[in-house]
Amino acid sequence: MKKLIILCGVVFLFAAFAAFRVDAQAEFKFEKETHDFGRVPQGKPVSVEFKFTNIGDEPLIITNIESVCGCTVPKYTNTPVLKGKTGTITVTYNAAAIAPFSKGLTIKSNAKTPVKVIYIKGEVVEAAAE
Repeated sequence: MKKLIILCGVVFLFAAFAAFRVDAQAEFKFEKETHDFGRVPQGKPVSVEFKFTNIGDEPLIITNIESVCGCTVPKYTNTPVLKGKTGTITVTYNAAAIAPFSKGLTIKSNAKTPVKVIYIKGEVVEAAAE
């Protein structure tokens, strides 16, 4: 009987520890998740920097960022972002075709929300003659 009580206690402690660890994950908090470039002259690439803070308890590691086309290129903090520290994702859009645009970039990480999407939008207009 004593062994059974000890076994139940160990199982309970293991379950409690596992539940606690689920909450102790990394997590993003972006200053903004969408950026509107407005009107952009054709042929002029534009960039924006998305800043984020790791509000979780574990280091935040971005494993990949996927864009929907080759016209949108992300660069990001490659090192783990510690609790309370900030990181950046810089997105460059190649404004080649005259048209409105709206692009999502999918961020994959070890965060509590492992897949996050940020957005850029605007309108490419004909460049002014110089």
